[in-house]
Amino acid sequence: MDRVIFHCDLNSFYASVELLSHPELRHLPVAVCGDPSSRHGIILAKNEPAKSFGVKTAETLWQAKRKCPNLVLLPAHHGLYRDFSRKVNSLYNEYTDLVEPFGIDESWLDVTGTLHLFGGDPCALARRLRDEVRGRFGLTISVGVSFNKVFAKLGSDYKKPDATTAITRENFRTVIWPLPITDMLYVGRAAARTFQKFGVDTIGDLAAFNRERLFSLLGKNGVQLHDFACGEDRSPVAPAGQYTPPKSIGNGYTFPRDLQGRDEIKAGIAQLADQVATRLRKHGMMCQGVSLAIRNPAFQDLSRQTRLNPPTDLARELTQAAMSLADSCWNMSSPVRALTVTAIYLLPAGEAGTQLDLFSSGRDEKRRRLERLENTLDTIRAKYGPGSIAPASAPRDPGLDRCAAPPGGRG
Repeated sequence: MDRVIFHCDLNSFYASVELLSHPELRHLPVAVCGDPSSRHGIILAKNEPAKSFGVKTAETLWQAKRKCPNLVLLPAHHGLYRDFSRKVNSLYNEYTDLVEPFGIDESWLDVTGTLHLFGGDPCALARRLRDEVRGRFGLTISVGVSFNKVFAKLGSDYKKPDATTAITRENFRTVIWPLPITDMLYVGRAAARTFQKFGVDTIGDLAAFNRERLFSLLGKNGVQLHDFACGEDRSPVAPAGQYTPPKSIGNGYTFPRDLQGRDEIKAGIAQLADQVATRLRKHGMMCQGVSLAIRNPAFQDLSRQTRLNPPTDLARELTQAAMSLADSCWNMSSPVRALTVTAIYLLPAGEAGTQLDLFSSGRDEKRRRLERLENTLDTIRAKYGPGSIAPASAPRDPGLDRCAAPPGGRG
């Protein structure tokens, strides 16, 4: 028997929460934005009237205002969003104990074992959930109903706001396959560019593509995406409260002023790498790769990634790898507006074995000293706060010492 999976997506979440306190603005185009004074002046969320003007998430305020001169801007309150997210997920737990959050505003629910308690009709239960969320919290959700997680996610994206879309074994070829490949979960920009080089523009194109050839192009990830397109996602919905290891851990920051020169760029990378390494250790993970994204003042992005051997959770090794990427792809005389360092290809620390050789004893001892040092930093931060101590390579500029993970980040 097929599973019954819901994907519930809170519509225009940040903006919808803010409008609970400003009902007089509901009919106007409204956006929630970051703090312009610290150069975080980008659109974080927008309501439906703003969307009708073409306002997009992550664009700058001046870009949004150019499209919609009467756009009302509201500041973000991230603690409030987290509170609403917890309350909504508690509601989902009343229907099933298999609730897996996906970011702050989305969750998967597996209602296969409890559906009979609520009438047995998946779409009727989805409507009931929508009514409950609206009645209790004044928010709306879109719900995708399907037999796997990937198609349920595509269903919730298919029609918004406040809608239910069922993706079944009978209709997924006509509903899902015409969608652009970029709509597929886990298809990033790099994968999309690779697919498009080979004429894969839609999810249906991906399903029809030769599976073995995909392996040669994208490895196991390509084969997995092919299976997703064919409806063969079998990943479970994690039980409510169960720890789900992250797939990547990254920190990004828009600096209060542009970084100039290699020393400042390295200082910014070192600060971000230190925070990423701390979070890796907190999760008991090590990374087999690192990704670096660089944004210039014109909002043009450049990203590169590399594999690491052996795997690491050490800030110094992440910094060295990220700086090697920066040296290989960036003109150090060009200013940098923002940086993002991401640990990728994660695995549990206990599985990260290293291959030894006759000449490795000196390197191993140095690595053990680094491990002891960074574990000591973790202990001090746990006791006195995250800003209590930093590596000697950390930036001295007061504008660079506030690097933090972006609010609502999934890593």
